[in-house]
Amino acid sequence: MRPANEAELAEIIRATNGSVVVRGGGTRSVGACTGEVLETGGLSGVVLYEPGALTLVAGAGTPLAQVEALLAAEGQRLPFEVPDMRGLLGRTGDSTLGGVVAANASGPRRVQAGAARDSLIGVRFVDGSGTVIKNGGRVMKNVTGYDLVKLMAGSWGTLGVLSEVSFKLLPVPETGATLILRGLTDAQAVQAMAAALGSPFEVNGAAYWPGQGTFLRIEGFAASVAYRAGQLQRHLAAFGAAELEEGTARWAGIRDVVPFQARAGDVWRISVKPSDAPGLVARLGDAEVLYDWGGGLIWVLAGAGADLRAQIGVFQGHATRVRGDGPGAFQPEPPGVAALTRGLRAKFDPRGILNSGLMGA
Repeated sequence: MRPANEAELAEIIRATNGSVVVRGGGTRSVGACTGEVLETGGLSGVVLYEPGALTLVAGAGTPLAQVEALLAAEGQRLPFEVPDMRGLLGRTGDSTLGGVVAANASGPRRVQAGAARDSLIGVRFVDGSGTVIKNGGRVMKNVTGYDLVKLMAGSWGTLGVLSEVSFKLLPVPETGATLILRGLTDAQAVQAMAAALGSPFEVNGAAYWPGQGTFLRIEGFAASVAYRAGQLQRHLAAFGAAELEEGTARWAGIRDVVPFQARAGDVWRISVKPSDAPGLVARLGDAEVLYDWGGGLIWVLAGAGADLRAQIGVFQGHATRVRGDGPGAFQPEPPGVAALTRGLRAKFDPRGILNSGLMGA
């Protein structure tokens, strides 16, 4: 099924009797569910782009690459640095804006600019009963009741099928630089990243690759970047002499988890309080890790079939199997949260047909 417009999408869902697997570009999906595939690629095209207002409205099936090229021509970008998961997951195809929103896909810049949901200002979608719903608009507003814009981001197509999304944008900075600290332990690296992110020098990337270094990114006008980099080097002197690397080219590799691409094993992503990250990693044995978000995100390359959640034990956070086979790609929810989730799904998908079973429903 491949609807050409929102009205057709609504009609397809109203007429559907079985389960539906919602698919954008298929480049970042995790887990598995069964049913008839509903592709959103026909819901494509830029509806509105106002460079002066830093606003974009587009169909959910619009290819991400098309949007990024359009924005780049005006010196603008999506704020949240969308990861490209094709290399990590061994996928082909074109990522779509709707898929980005459904996954709440967010790269290293999340530590400063927030996640995809924080730049999302409006959505249109069709719920599980075939009703078209709109929330938000072209500017950020206070809301009452359900904040459906935020709710749809990261819902993985279980509450509705996105048909249109609206984003606020940011200008592309003039230049950037990366500071590199070598030889730190995991605990020292997390402390250094916390010190950098807590400084007034506007660090917008903080990652640690054991054995390679601790990486800190600064972007902006050239004079500002040079000044802030120098100040940050002095600020972090207790952790050693920080190398200064011109440019930010290496951050695409961190964003896309290049160290784990084309390598055997399962890949997990663990979201955790940064100060808890080193202790949690110590429980993983010889698994390889890559820290992002100042330690708040841990990418893990583990043995095939490894039950990472059992290995870690109880912790405050969640672990998602991004690549690999096995039940339960998503972290089981605590009872209270699970009850709220069931209530939301009963409201927006009363028949339980949208990506059924993907997130425990």
